[in-house]
Amino acid sequence: MLDFRSDLVNNIYKIRLVIVFMDKIFEITDKFGNKIRLTNKQYKHIQKHPHLHDPIDVLKLAIRNPTAIRYNEEDESIKYFYKEFKEMLPEERYLLISIKFLNKEGFIITAFYTNKITGSKWKI
Repeated sequence: MLDFRSDLVNNIYKIRLVIVFMDKIFEITDKFGNKIRLTNKQYKHIQKHPHLHDPIDVLKLAIRNPTAIRYNEEDESIKYFYKEFKEMLPEERYLLISIKFLNKEGFIITAFYTNKITGSKWKI
């Protein structure tokens, strides 16, 4: 039993090291003091979405000053940060940033423009 726990702790430590040392594009603090990072892998994924070929400034703006924050009903550790851009077409009015949180640290999963705010209201 002790060996199993020891192996488990070692594996968790290795996974944590991989996450910490991934190529970061940026790390930013949201309005609640949570650290949020964007990795190179997720950055490349986000760049494939329309109007997000160079998204760094707009992502930082939305994280620092979101219009709304909602959570995923199936996984409350995933928060949706929305920023409204009135100058965009109605079907692309809101930038949605999906962020997975673990121990007050967030990792951007994806981001894209959408026409509405979804998810459950976040209980602050």
